[in-house]
Amino acid sequence: MDRLTTLVERFRLSVRPSAPPMANLVALADTQMVPLQVLFFAHGSCESVPNSSVLFALEVEWAGAQNPLLAALPDCVAFDLADNTDTRALVALMHAEVQSNRCGAQSVVNRLGEVLMVRLLRDQIERGATGTGLLAGLADPRLSRAIVAIHDHPGRVWSNEDLAQTAGLSLSRFIELFRDRVGETPIGYLRRWRLILARQDVAHGDRIDMVARRYAYGSPDSFTRAFRKAYGIPPTALRRS
Repeated sequence: MDRLTTLVERFRLSVRPSAPPMANLVALADTQMVPLQVLFFAHGSCESVPNSSVLFALEVEWAGAQNPLLAALPDCVAFDLADNTDTRALVALMHAEVQSNRCGAQSVVNRLGEVLMVRLLRDQIERGATGTGLLAGLADPRLSRAIVAIHDHPGRVWSNEDLAQTAGLSLSRFIELFRDRVGETPIGYLRRWRLILARQDVAHGDRIDMVARRYAYGSPDSFTRAFRKAYGIPPTALRRS
């Protein structure tokens, strides 16, 4: 079971060298330029970080509020590299590319930045270092089975009973635990995930009736009502913009 791939692939990631106040990710190093820590500011910038310890600074864009991964993160995520040799090497390679100004460096930084962000998220899940939200749900081995099922099969007509069975929990315990960890009901999260995907699909030019069927809405009208309630506009407005 892969808890991150579907989420990561659904949202376009852009990473580029920057500086405060635009930068929201910094790699910190010791006096020998050995990477020690990565700080990611999920909901702001890194203006307060001392420049003397900064190895490099980046601006990470990852679909903003539409990305439930970012919404689930605290304001500042600290990724300690002391016992993570592979990621230290990754950060050192990113530093070399940022400094090189060689042809293709921006593309390399962007690709390596995606790897770094996945490792940062993986570290958050494995350490359980998250508050209430999606990552806290993914950190729970029982809930994660149901959440991954929702992510991978959003068009299935899920019920709470189906999801509880997938998680291996009783219905009442599943709903209670899901609300406690994720901060909303299972069906509430399913609806929100469907609308996130539907918004992407409509913005890419897919027909409203096709999107409605894809995500198990009874009709284009019911999809339009749900979309308007969530975003304040009809889905057709995405095309006009």
